[in-house]
Amino acid sequence: MASELLECVEVNPGKEPVASILWLHGLGADGHDFEPMVPELRMPETVPIRYVFPHAPMRPVTLNGGMVMRAWFDILAAGFPRRVDMDGFLESVGHLERLIEEEHRRGVPHERIVLAGFSQGGSIALHSGLRYEKPLAGILALSTYLPTLESLSGELSRANAHIPVMMAHGFMDPMVPLESAQEARDELSRLGYPVEWSQYPMGHAVCPEEMDAIRSWLVRVLGD
Repeated sequence: MASELLECVEVNPGKEPVASILWLHGLGADGHDFEPMVPELRMPETVPIRYVFPHAPMRPVTLNGGMVMRAWFDILAAGFPRRVDMDGFLESVGHLERLIEEEHRRGVPHERIVLAGFSQGGSIALHSGLRYEKPLAGILALSTYLPTLESLSGELSRANAHIPVMMAHGFMDPMVPLESAQEARDELSRLGYPVEWSQYPMGHAVCPEEMDAIRSWLVRVLGD
């Protein structure tokens, strides 16, 4: 049922967490995809963090010939701007919102929760965080774009009007064109969001230099 919590991979600190990062994978991957990144981040032990990596629902993806795979939403056609199934997209937004509230129920304040995502997962994280009605710590959007960008100005949340956003992208990305990410970055900046932007000589991936930048940004938004 859509109201149930998604199954997740969790990496917990050795003591009670003071912050949580909800990290959404990309198309065809699963919650284990970014699990190995946790030790690579080398976050300070003074900031015990719970990392939550949800598994996207299984669904047929039109772009991939109807193959069933883990996906946050269906992609209806190739090219950009992307044609996506908005019902599935908003269903995944609902899943993420329930996970946010679950972290709050477990004792983590909303303002200590970061939403993170790669590719499709980044789209869900961006959409959700910018519209969420309770203040969050930040949004980490990697190799992604925002298919709901046109409606953002009329839907953004006052509670998160100044939420820190980090965006990073490869300028050789064959899956999500750099221009699509830059379009989202420019609109967020125009609307007054503090956007930290980085780009790297890579494809649709994450590189070591990017991990260093992510660590620095997380330390700033969650404290050291």
